[in-house]
Amino acid sequence: MSRIVLVSNRVTDIRKAPQAGGVAVALADIVRTRPALWFGWNGEIAPENATATVEREGRIATVPLSEADHQAYYLGYSNSVLWPVFHNRLDLAQFEAGFFERYVDVNRRLAEQLRPLLRPDDLIWVHDYHLLPFATELRRLGAENPIGFFLHIPFPPWQTFMAIPEHQQLARALAAYDLIGLQTKADVANLVTYLENGVFGRIVPDGRIRLLDRLVSVGSFPIGIDVADFAHAKRDGGLVQARAPVHRIIGVDRLDYTKGLPQKFKAFGQFLDSNPRYRGQVVLTQIAPPTRGSVEAYSDIRQQLEALAGSINGRFGELDWVPIHYIHRSTARRRLADIYRSSRIGLVTPLRDGMNLVAKEYVAAQDSADPGVLILSQFAGAAEEMSQALIVNPYNIAETADVIRMAFEMALAERQKRHAALMATVEKNSVVAWCRSFIAQLERVRSNDPASWRAPEPIRTALAKLQAT
Repeated sequence: MSRIVLVSNRVTDIRKAPQAGGVAVALADIVRTRPALWFGWNGEIAPENATATVEREGRIATVPLSEADHQAYYLGYSNSVLWPVFHNRLDLAQFEAGFFERYVDVNRRLAEQLRPLLRPDDLIWVHDYHLLPFATELRRLGAENPIGFFLHIPFPPWQTFMAIPEHQQLARALAAYDLIGLQTKADVANLVTYLENGVFGRIVPDGRIRLLDRLVSVGSFPIGIDVADFAHAKRDGGLVQARAPVHRIIGVDRLDYTKGLPQKFKAFGQFLDSNPRYRGQVVLTQIAPPTRGSVEAYSDIRQQLEALAGSINGRFGELDWVPIHYIHRSTARRRLADIYRSSRIGLVTPLRDGMNLVAKEYVAAQDSADPGVLILSQFAGAAEEMSQALIVNPYNIAETADVIRMAFEMALAERQKRHAALMATVEKNSVVAWCRSFIAQLERVRSNDPASWRAPEPIRTALAKLQAT
């Protein structure tokens, strides 16, 4: 069995991965269950002359970043250029800040630090937008291993991506990968369209993309959750306020401008305004852990959210009932499942999201005999799979408010039917299935057998059109 070398911006202590959640659970499981090495930043800031040291502990290898690296590579290019562009927020991108050179330099140094640790038969799996140039730098150092890349955030429309001044350099970086995985078919279509229009890539008969002098496979691999983590959730009686009964709406989102939190609060306020009979009967609990607080856009969204929560609570609240519980800190993951199960509605309404695992976690934690209702943004990647949720446009405040009312009034039989269908999807597309499908596809690179490639649907459709002309 080939060793899997995982490369990510941050490396999580595998003993703490279940608490971290998300992709950390999946990567830690690979490290525990098969030959593997996990390489990346350890989260520490060190002096410039101390960043060359690789700390090795078993199957984990980590390095620190300098303060300049952290500012330009991480907060700068990764999160002030790529993050807003990939989430279709060109207005927030800092194109002229000069971060790109340091972004490439950090990828080059990380590749140089990993290269001595590689074996000829390793499969290399690189994760997320921080590391787009990583394969290029490894190839320059002579690495011939199969290298796959997975993008955990959405890929934007091709015209949006072309707004990045360095878009062609990034495309050349993508050409160094053998397999590029994205969350949804829509993301695949966006990337393929960009490659065709932005850098003259073309689809070849076996379904791969000829990009510069290499053949690259592109596919959709929707990430999932470990369903077992939520199988034993229990209702948490300690959540209800003094006035009973009180039904709960739960939102769990990082404090990020992509998550649509102001729109969510406005929709809840509109719901209370239009449906006075629910006042005193419903609370919105919004857990919003801080993230990248030193970036100006995140400070702005925090101030906006706190003002909205205060306004709505001041307008509708009573001595024994506060309509919005706004919690600006992390909540222990072991308790989240119980909070999900205790909530009548899961309100997951990002303005743009690669997948959104909270939607899947909420479904997995429900009591199938009396399940809650998932309200899901049409702009979350999860909406492509989870069509049995109540799908909303988060920009449409009135529509979202009315769908909240519909969710509370939904009959038990319909709630059970929708939950059963959603649960089947969550179980089918689990995190284990995601890992296995990507690794299996990457292993096909080694076989070099064109018949083994599975062209994803958007590519098959385009290929059929080419063959028909």
